[in-house]
Amino acid sequence: MTQQEQQYLHEMGIQSYEIAHPERLLGYSTPEWVLPESCQLLLVSPQLPQGATAVMFERVLKSINLSLEQALHIYPEQLGLLSQHSIEWVWFAGCDKNKEVTAKTLTSPLLEEIDGNTQHRRSLWQQICTYQ
Repeated sequence: MTQQEQQYLHEMGIQSYEIAHPERLLGYSTPEWVLPESCQLLLVSPQLPQGATAVMFERVLKSINLSLEQALHIYPEQLGLLSQHSIEWVWFAGCDKNKEVTAKTLTSPLLEEIDGNTQHRRSLWQQICTYQ
């Protein structure tokens, strides 16, 4: 991608994009994503944590003795692009749980719905406690 194309995407607020129908491109194969060894928790959510939700996300990480540097966010449709990994936790927030995941899994509504909602926070905490 040229510098000009990157600038256009940046101006439109597009941080990443994905081809909708890669099978239509002859000879194209979707590359697999390799997670860094430092990644211990993968947040799978249609929304990237920002502002208050990022602060709440960091508090949850601290409760399981992880830092922001040990966590990554991906969108639900990107989960199938992952190559083999040894991740410890996968948190599905605001999307369906993938049954093929063998790591410790957490499920919740979107992060913005958890912050300030006692019932959602309690449910998330109970899930964390089942693994500790």
